[in-house]
Amino acid sequence: MWKRLSVLWLAVRGDAKRLWYALGHPEAPGWLKAGAAAIVLYLLSPVDLIPDMIPVLGVVDDLVIVPLALRWLLARLPAHIRDHAVAKAGR
Repeated sequence: MWKRLSVLWLAVRGDAKRLWYALGHPEAPGWLKAGAAAIVLYLLSPVDLIPDMIPVLGVVDDLVIVPLALRWLLARLPAHIRDHAVAKAGR
C-alpha cells in the first residue's frame, strides 16, 4: 500500500499542493471539501474499480482516477481561489 501511495504522490504532487492551498482558502466551497474527502476515501478504501491483486492494472486505476479527479476539482474552482492556490504552491 505504501509503495502505491508513494508512486501516486509523485504523479500528483503539484495538483495535491494546489488543492491543499485551495482548501485552506477562507472562501473554499463545500463541494471542494467533499470532493477532496472523496478522493482520500477512495485512496484508503480497500474497494477499487480494479482490485489491487491484479498485478499491473490494480495500481493503474489509481494512477488514472486520482489525478483526473484532482484536475477536475481544480478546474472548477473560482478564479480567485485558483490563483491563490497557484501562488501559494509556487513558492
